[in-house]
Amino acid sequence: MADTGNKRIKRSEEITSQYFVFLDKHIDDLVQGRVTEMMELNEIASELCVSHKHLTDTIKQTMGAHPCHFYDQKIIEKAKQLLQETDASIAHIAMTLTYDPSNFSKFFKKYVRLTPDQWRKNNLPG
Repeated sequence: MADTGNKRIKRSEEITSQYFVFLDKHIDDLVQGRVTEMMELNEIASELCVSHKHLTDTIKQTMGAHPCHFYDQKIIEKAKQLLQETDASIAHIAMTLTYDPSNFSKFFKKYVRLTPDQWRKNNLPG
């Protein structure tokens, strides 16, 4: 007799893994200019062949927070990388990540507690 509880756990882990792989690829596609718009969570769920609710419930169950939390964290990680590794203007980085520059600064400060400019100055190599 098959253990359906075990299958459910494995499927949850698979969906979670696929979600994070998808986020990394999608954000890289944005930065590389292969796509020009940030996907909505329901669109990502559709790409992963699950419902929006199932994706949300699964990520909450396996990771302890809403999928949007991790989406935002991935965007912040990419922004930090671009701030540190390029001399692109903050406005350019914001637009690359599909943000209006002033909204991007507010978004960034909400998570990092520094503006992008302050963060860049504190994290320059050397």
